[in-house]
Amino acid sequence: MRTTTVIIGAGHAGLAMSHRLTERSIDHVVLERGEVANSWRTERWPSLRLLTPNWQTRLPGLAYQGGDPDGFASTPEVIEFLQGYADATSAPVRTHTTVTAVRAVDAGYEVATTEGVWRCDSVVLASGACNRAVVPDVAAGVPPSVAMVTPMTYRGPDELDHRGVLVVGASATGVQLADEIHRSGRPVTLAVGEHVRLPRLYRGRDIFWWMDGSGVLDHRYDEVDDLVRARNVPSPQLVGTPQRVTLDLNTLAERGIRIVGRLGGIADGVAQFSGSLANLCKLADLKLNRLLDTFDTWAAAAGRNGDVDPPHRFAPTATAASPTLAVDLRRGEIGTVVWACGYRPDYSWLALPVLDRRGRVIHDGGVVRDAPGVYLLGTPFLRRRRSSFLSGADQDTQELADHLLQRLTQSSPPCAPGSLARQA
Repeated sequence: MRTTTVIIGAGHAGLAMSHRLTERSIDHVVLERGEVANSWRTERWPSLRLLTPNWQTRLPGLAYQGGDPDGFASTPEVIEFLQGYADATSAPVRTHTTVTAVRAVDAGYEVATTEGVWRCDSVVLASGACNRAVVPDVAAGVPPSVAMVTPMTYRGPDELDHRGVLVVGASATGVQLADEIHRSGRPVTLAVGEHVRLPRLYRGRDIFWWMDGSGVLDHRYDEVDDLVRARNVPSPQLVGTPQRVTLDLNTLAERGIRIVGRLGGIADGVAQFSGSLANLCKLADLKLNRLLDTFDTWAAAAGRNGDVDPPHRFAPTATAASPTLAVDLRRGEIGTVVWACGYRPDYSWLALPVLDRRGRVIHDGGVVRDAPGVYLLGTPFLRRRRSSFLSGADQDTQELADHLLQRLTQSSPPCAPGSLARQA
C-alpha cells in the first residue's frame, strides 16, 4: 500500500494534521491502534475534565459551539468532540491498526502495521506524549501489602483499598486525584516536588483568558532561553469544574489532605520525604506572582482594566513548621500508592535514529532531525506554549503542513495542482 503521508495516531493532533493535509490536496492515511480518541476512551479516569475552558476547545475548521463556553469538557464530551471532528472532516482513519515499525527505505519510509505495510514519502508522529505513566525506581521498595496504581489504571476511589492513600506528584493529575480520593473518605497524603501553582480565576477571569490575551500561550519555542526546561515544566495545579474552583496546596491542606515533601526513597518499607517542601512552595509562589505581574501589565497597556476586577495577590502557600519526613508503609496506614509522576511517550516501534537517551524524539519545532520528512505533533511546547493544550494543534499543524508541502514540492518534478494525491 502506498500514500504520500502516514499519520500515526487519531487523537486531536493527528486529526488536525489530517485536515491540514486534505486542505493541501496531500493524500494520506491516519493509523490508529484503537478507535478515534483512543487514549480518552481507554486511559483516562471517568471524572477527568479538560483543564482549558470550552471556548478554547477548537481544532482547524471546528470550534466549540455549545451553550457553556466557560465550562470544562468531560471525558465523554471530549470523545464526542473528536469523533465528530473526524466525521466532519472525513479523516481517512484506519482504526484497530497498530504500527509495529517505522523504517527508512529508499527515498521514503516504510510503516509496518498489524494490517499490512505502507510506503510513504513522509510520516507524522502524532501518537502523543502520554503513552506510559512514569513509575519511579523507588516503587520497588513498596511493601507487597500496599497496592500501586497509575493515572492510566485508576478508575475511581471505590476501586481502591479502604485504607489511606499516598499520592506521589502534585501537578494537575496529582492534585485532582488527591482531592477526589479524599472526598471519598479515605485519608490522603500528597507528596509534593517541583510544581506550578495557578489559580483557576484571577481578577474575575479564567486563568486561560489571561494567558491567551496576554500572549503567554504564544511564546515560541525559538524564543525561550531554556527550551529543554520549558518542555519539561510540570503541568499546572488546575482542575476543570463547574464551580471553577482553585485546587492549590492551600486548598488541599484546608480540606484535610496531609502535604509532605518530595518522595526521595523507600528504605525497608519506610517512605522518606524531602525537607525542602517550604523552599519549593516559595519558588512556586514567586513564579506565580511574576506571572500575575505580567497579566497586570498587559491589562493596563491593553486598556482591559475596566473589564476585570482590581489586581490582588494570593496568600503564600502554607507549610508545616515540622513537616512529616517519613511514613512506614508496613504499618497499614497506607493501603495504596498512586504514582502521579507524569507520563512519557512510547516510541519503541520507531526504528529511526531520532531519539535521545530518554526516548524522546529530537526535533526542531516538530521537524524531526536526521529524518527528512518526519514530523512530530502533540507534545508539550512543540512550537508554542499552547502546544500543550488541545487548541495548540491549530497553529502547529498549519505551520508543519506548510513545511511538509514545501518539502514535497521541492523534491518532486513540476505537476498540476492536486496531483500530489495518489491512491493507495
